[in-house]
Amino acid sequence: MTPPIPHHVLYELGCTEGSPATLRLLARDQDRRRLLLLRAVLDAADAAGADRCPPAARRGLAESWALLEAAERATPDRGATVRSLLLAPLVGPWAERALALLTGAGPPDPAAAAHALAHLAPLAAAAAVRAGVPFRLRLTATGGTLALPTLGALRTGPGTVPVDAHHSAVRPVLRADAPRAVTVRPQRGHGAWAASPAWRAAHALPPLVPGGHPVPLDDLDPYRVPHHPDQPGFTGITDLDDLARKRWGAAWSGTAAALGHGGPHRIGEAVTLLRCLVPLAPPGGETAGEPPPGSCSGTRREAFGAVLSSEPPDAAGFAETLVHETQHIKLAALAALTPLHHAGPAPRHFAPWRPDPRPFDGLWHGVYSHLALADWWLRHARALPPGPGRERAWAEHARRREQVGAALPVLVGSDALTPAGRTVAEGMVTAYTRLTHAEVPADHLARAVAYVATTRALWLQRQGGTHPS
Repeated sequence: MTPPIPHHVLYELGCTEGSPATLRLLARDQDRRRLLLLRAVLDAADAAGADRCPPAARRGLAESWALLEAAERATPDRGATVRSLLLAPLVGPWAERALALLTGAGPPDPAAAAHALAHLAPLAAAAAVRAGVPFRLRLTATGGTLALPTLGALRTGPGTVPVDAHHSAVRPVLRADAPRAVTVRPQRGHGAWAASPAWRAAHALPPLVPGGHPVPLDDLDPYRVPHHPDQPGFTGITDLDDLARKRWGAAWSGTAAALGHGGPHRIGEAVTLLRCLVPLAPPGGETAGEPPPGSCSGTRREAFGAVLSSEPPDAAGFAETLVHETQHIKLAALAALTPLHHAGPAPRHFAPWRPDPRPFDGLWHGVYSHLALADWWLRHARALPPGPGRERAWAEHARRREQVGAALPVLVGSDALTPAGRTVAEGMVTAYTRLTHAEVPADHLARAVAYVATTRALWLQRQGGTHPS
């Protein structure tokens, strides 16, 4: 049983902050849940009948897990390398999909279950390569790609293609057909090189802070986005070419400094909670050689630590995305530890940043993330010299602040809040009150007030005059 969350932890999270100890608490709980989920997949495969889990798929799963255990025993870091692979964000969506196929109420789909369970084999192979453990495995490429986490991906022919993988504890060799073989040369930490044009290396962005961990820029994993995304503006996956990857790197190079304008807690939460970035296609068209117009981003409850984002326009835009999305990561992790409200899923609330009615939980997340953004843009504006960048920051701050002010009373006045949720809401009120005491250029504030009023009026028209709640 999870012990109660201390009041001060709930309150500081409500203020959109979080000490290193608090962030570690959230991350440890999510890691524990991941390991329990993986155990559940193994147990479900053992218990499932042949109509849900073909015997060959069960044997392959057991073989992959045994290789993971061998790699864990062989690593000098006491298995930390293997655990980091198992705790990688995108393993979560795979494990939930596999468990649903093995235990779901729907009709059995043994082919889909076998396909899902086979995904553990390339993960085990990557772990064994990193640990220097020799193996021979029959892997399966689907959709023309076989992805090996932290190493890269082999492009194959269309459809389902068997790939023989052999590792002699030096370099893995992949053979998708008899005449050709691809020898992979792993790089330290992340990525791998191969002479074959069929190989695509995995890439990572440098650590945000000295001594930190690189952040994978994952455009290879087959589970990196939902099959049916339901977020408006949430685009599909994209493969990065060299030019796009350089643009990501250029924006990333200034992101730590921009985050730091918001205080050390903004860098701290990104360092602790961000475990990978998944590139999304731009929401609009893209001109060759130019960064795409507009942006979109999101997180996934089942992929703790992943931020999905289209290409950021610059370092400030990158920092804004991280501030925004790490709030969703924090709040979702906290809600997994303790219920924050008992509101239903009906979409009926006005949110000044969306044209559609929002359910209570969606409004809760939106207010929380916009509150953090208002705080970050304020500090960012104060840190910048006079010029267009500072004017943009003031405008963004004023708009976010007014949006929060229009929606926060609904949360605070709700009788659906639990005691823990009430404490979090108290912290949000404190943070918002501090923002209202800040001096903001009058022209930016007036435009923000008018913007929110117009948004409310348009929302009322679309809802047939129903007063927003």
